[in-house]
Amino acid sequence: MRRPPRSTPLYSSAASDVYKRQLQDYVGWTLGHAKALGLKVINAGGSEAFKFNARTFGLDDVVPDYGVTSRTVLKVLQRAVTELGVPHPVHVHCNNLGIAGNVETAVATMEATEGLPIHLAHIQFYGYGAEGEEGLSSGAPRLAEAINAHRNVSVDIGQVMFGQTITISGDILRQFDGRRGAHPKKWAIDQGDGNGTGIVPYQYRAGNFANAVQWSVGLEIVLLAEDLWRVLFSTDHPNGALFVRYPEIVHLLMDRDERARMLERLPESARQVSNLASIGRELTLSEIAIITRGAPARLLGLTDRGHLGPGAVADVAVYTEQKNKTAMFASAHLLFKDGTLVVRDGEVVNVTWGKAYHVAPGVDAHIERRLAAFYDRYYGVDPSIFGVPAQIAGRPDRFATVPCLN
Repeated sequence: MRRPPRSTPLYSSAASDVYKRQLQDYVGWTLGHAKALGLKVINAGGSEAFKFNARTFGLDDVVPDYGVTSRTVLKVLQRAVTELGVPHPVHVHCNNLGIAGNVETAVATMEATEGLPIHLAHIQFYGYGAEGEEGLSSGAPRLAEAINAHRNVSVDIGQVMFGQTITISGDILRQFDGRRGAHPKKWAIDQGDGNGTGIVPYQYRAGNFANAVQWSVGLEIVLLAEDLWRVLFSTDHPNGALFVRYPEIVHLLMDRDERARMLERLPESARQVSNLASIGRELTLSEIAIITRGAPARLLGLTDRGHLGPGAVADVAVYTEQKNKTAMFASAHLLFKDGTLVVRDGEVVNVTWGKAYHVAPGVDAHIERRLAAFYDRYYGVDPSIFGVPAQIAGRPDRFATVPCLN
């Protein structure tokens, strides 16, 4: 297998309009054939740098053998996604995940966007300052200030919850480093393909200083955010916690006393470098609906979801009001899917089939011929292997297209 040279147009820095269009077509073709809703960029260039023995990789570091920086890769892909009209902005896993002081990396990434839309994934993992005796502190105020100021930026939280989980990521640099903290002591790292991945089991502990700071940071970011339509609810399942922990997180966001109760379990050293105890805000039910339903639907271009207006799909959860929000949100009284009652008080009463949503950007028809020649020359495969056929879901009507914005 030959290695694509730097001068290959598909890997060019897109200096000319021709190359920009070719790259845009490549991105659009990939999204359409993979039946994807958006494009995610994970520590751009980091997996390639790992193969050259790099163990850290910053926004302005150069990708070995390609001569472009991580910043350049990110900006070129961001512009391609924007110009294709994909509703969901380029979805970015930033550089320097989990490192003390990395809040500045997240802020620098926001500033690099030049006003174009961008979504920063699991932002809690980039909310760390380097203050205090341990050299780790909450950077949530700094991060929230930047999010509030950059109205082109949306984020999801990636909240950490205490307990056992497993981390799965294409950020091979982070996963390789994280293997030392594996619990239990098992892990898997794969650097053999064009990207890279790592699977590391992990246990977040309330008595662990760093884990306690992480738990605080995620909650702080949400509670300090001014525009919740740009702040989405998530645990980066399963990396921060399993999604079955969502009711507990909702409780923490809606109830200051519940946060205070949990804070008492944390090390004093962690409480000293956190701002959570001083934040009195409690989210309302409407605000919870925004960060869990409305904002995600809007960001993905699902205009018929996330609201109860005319023409909306009737996906509705009905809860019985309780003071204990964990118990309240753990079990909906009624759950409707497409207007059909499917669950009543925890009992499944009907089964309905959903759809897989994807975009299909318009691209130059000649891109397929160019890609076929490229992949045959350098990889010995046909690009059709990256496609997801409609029949894979059993019936072709299981897929539905989300319109692009242009």
